[in-house]
Amino acid sequence: MVAQQKHTPVDQAAGQAVRRSQDYFRRTQYPEGYWWGELESNPTMEAEYLMLCHFTGRHDQDRWSKVCNYILSKQRTDGSWAQYYDAPGDVSTSVECYFALKLAGHSPDEEPLQRAREFILSKGGMPKVRVFTKIWLALFGQWDWKGTPNMPPEMIFLPSWAPFNIYEFASWARATVVPMLIILTHQPYCPVPESASIDELYPGGREGTDYTLPKPKGGFGWAKALYWTDKLVGLYQKLPVHPLRGRAERKTIQWVLEHQEADGSWAGIQPPWVYSLIALHIMGYGPEHEAVKRGFQGFEGFALEDDDKCSLQACISPVWDTGIAQLALLESGVAPDDPMVQSSARWLMDKQIFAGGDWQVRAKDLRPGGWSFEFDNLIYPDIDDASIVVMALDQVRLPDAEEPRRADSIHRGVEWMAGMQSKNGGWAAFDKDNNKKYLTKIPFSDFGETLDPPSVDVTAHLLEMYGRLGYTKEHPAVNRGYGYIVSEQEEDGSWFGRWGVNYVYGAGAVLPAMEAIGEDMSQPYVRRAVDWLVAHQNKDGGWGESCGSYVDPTLRGVGPSTASQTAWALLGLVAAGEHGCEATQRGLAYLAETQQEDGAWDEPYFTGTGFPGYGVGERLKALPDHGETNYQGLDMPAGFMINYHLYRNYWPLLALGRYFQAISGR
Repeated sequence: MVAQQKHTPVDQAAGQAVRRSQDYFRRTQYPEGYWWGELESNPTMEAEYLMLCHFTGRHDQDRWSKVCNYILSKQRTDGSWAQYYDAPGDVSTSVECYFALKLAGHSPDEEPLQRAREFILSKGGMPKVRVFTKIWLALFGQWDWKGTPNMPPEMIFLPSWAPFNIYEFASWARATVVPMLIILTHQPYCPVPESASIDELYPGGREGTDYTLPKPKGGFGWAKALYWTDKLVGLYQKLPVHPLRGRAERKTIQWVLEHQEADGSWAGIQPPWVYSLIALHIMGYGPEHEAVKRGFQGFEGFALEDDDKCSLQACISPVWDTGIAQLALLESGVAPDDPMVQSSARWLMDKQIFAGGDWQVRAKDLRPGGWSFEFDNLIYPDIDDASIVVMALDQVRLPDAEEPRRADSIHRGVEWMAGMQSKNGGWAAFDKDNNKKYLTKIPFSDFGETLDPPSVDVTAHLLEMYGRLGYTKEHPAVNRGYGYIVSEQEEDGSWFGRWGVNYVYGAGAVLPAMEAIGEDMSQPYVRRAVDWLVAHQNKDGGWGESCGSYVDPTLRGVGPSTASQTAWALLGLVAAGEHGCEATQRGLAYLAETQQEDGAWDEPYFTGTGFPGYGVGERLKALPDHGETNYQGLDMPAGFMINYHLYRNYWPLLALGRYFQAISGR
């Protein structure tokens, strides 16, 4: 099909890129039908794994050596470790790596640790690390517990309508907060060898360090009120009697046990996983307990190990990877009844979730029917994943006997997603109306995002799904989503990217959505978005945007070209009818020229977003200035960025496929 549409040299090169890419996915599909690429983040994953193992008494010298090798391989020339590729060093990440290496037996006299120590001290040392790092170090006596927040287990009793109840937190934060109630209350101490002590990272010595939590600046508000509330809770914790404490701890541990997934994880991600295992250990659950065994066995599925190194993924993305790969294959000309996509479709249908989860607290009467991000995560289906999967299933064709199941799978998925729409018309990733911003002011919340409010990119994927299923702007859910997206456009014409870097991702998601629901693509707001994309094309024909664009407005749409971000820009331009323009042709040429012989692309840059680090989970109206509370530099200490290793491959294939559809008039 692609070959019949070739007209120009660019078309010929792009057509060859499509064939190579299709062959790549045909070769790399797992026998079960899925695709799955590495999810790379930062080396705190490995450092915290070593700390977890020491805390729970699990010493595997061979594994520890490999993990250390991986940590050392990620050290920067200035001695630091960073949050994303080519980022400045982050002091919290560097302290965790430094301590983990010492804990595993590395000497402070080794050259890598000497360089690390110099960097850490140049940034102010231990007092400057984030709260979560301080909690980790307090577990081993390397930080004073009085310098950590107070969160009593009695909090588990708060009903879902009460402020500060656990269901007001984002799913990932909720699953972290609950085991943390045990950890922060018991304040355990696990001794370490004297050789592992990190007193040398205290610039003024431990005796001269101020361990108190920093007092919020400015007048009285939520931050100041919650700061003093934390003080009061601390006094309560010191009382000799807590009548509800035993019941609260039992209920908390029961919640933790009930929320463990089949693969041994909690919420499918690293933070609640490690903290749940620590909480269970504190409460006397030994290595032979089934939940503990499954928890540690589950790490094997997230580990990437060879003869020399071992890394631990923060999460895994097989459903997301498979959905986008299948969609890209189908839209690039693979027949809808090709055995390859039939196999992936069956696997995706098998992964549909028909069990209840935490999302039902805000959507009580809604039937389940979504999909999660991982192999196993029944409690937290992902709205974004569900929209991609439905689009992929809509285009595949199965034998007649299986078609009713496919149709029902799509119907159940759309029904579930419709019920998860938030009041403002948008969709979030896991919950609906999860936007109580006062939660972001508690002292605990100095890292990542506490909330999961609607985002433009997820909402755009939902609208694109609706449009491809035949819905128009007249449909109430589509109309409300449309209004939300238009209201969120930036003055320069772009859109903020919550789950991908960043404004290129936002524009690349919105324009295909608008085209799918039948929008007039000559509308002024659409043309402003097109102009923004064209204006931010690099000289080499590609597009790129640094993770730093989340903290530095001058970096919006600015960065070295990448295959995935070039694909997002092309998806936007093609959707806007610009498949013949010079910018699109240069973008196609960039993808064709940078593709490798095996059909893949190389992409060291991080183009996926976990947390921008704003706390509120959405774009800020104004970024804090240097010296203000919550200010972040390019090191992004509160952020969490991701390199999805398959982004570089399936997004370009989808963009190329959409281009050939456009020039063929489909």
